[in-house]
Amino acid sequence: MTEPLRVAFLLFPNVTQLDLTGPVQVLSRLGDARLDLVWKTLEPVPTDAGFSILPTATLAEIPRADILCVPGGFGVNGVIADDAVMDWVGAIGREAAWVTSVCTGSLILGAAGLLDGYRAGCHWSQRHMLPLFGAEPVAERVVIDRNRVTGGGVTAGIDFALRLTAILRGEDHARSVQLSFEYDPQPPFDSGSPERAGPDIVAAVQRRTRALVPTRDDDLRALAKRRGYG
Repeated sequence: MTEPLRVAFLLFPNVTQLDLTGPVQVLSRLGDARLDLVWKTLEPVPTDAGFSILPTATLAEIPRADILCVPGGFGVNGVIADDAVMDWVGAIGREAAWVTSVCTGSLILGAAGLLDGYRAGCHWSQRHMLPLFGAEPVAERVVIDRNRVTGGGVTAGIDFALRLTAILRGEDHARSVQLSFEYDPQPPFDSGSPERAGPDIVAAVQRRTRALVPTRDDDLRALAKRRGYG
């Protein structure tokens, strides 16, 4: 009898909750799989949405996983600065069958040395930072390069999880999961990418982000050097 697939999601303070909960919801329908939300303790972890999520396991309790998934959010730089967490990400990722991320979670994978020479996706606003860690940035919603599957920003986590479900369980299974969630997006505006949103909307989003995290890029460059990149 085979063991269930072990799927480990890194949960961290100030994570973008939909980066995490979108793929968690989809991959929960893999069948014969165990999903864990992993952090340093079992205390509630605050998200960017104003509510907290409970981890199901600590880093020490998850020494291996078949699938590693790392979400993004404004807490990414704090994760990269945390040696214990990064050691865990690197150790799990080096042995996992699938190494995956959503949004700026790919920067964590890169900082852990898991994207050297790989094509990778990221949120459009931080995609330019991927080369810091030896990755080739790709402006696609889901990027698959060997056993690395990286999604673009936030909602792309649902698409990434469906693509991975199709790889692992077959397209019919993935289609049934999509139908069960009635995932049939019809957004009210055609502004889901910087190319379609237009320069004024892009500039407004960038201004709001800079106000929230004014030193994000500079801090990430310093962290990259600390980890032997740049």
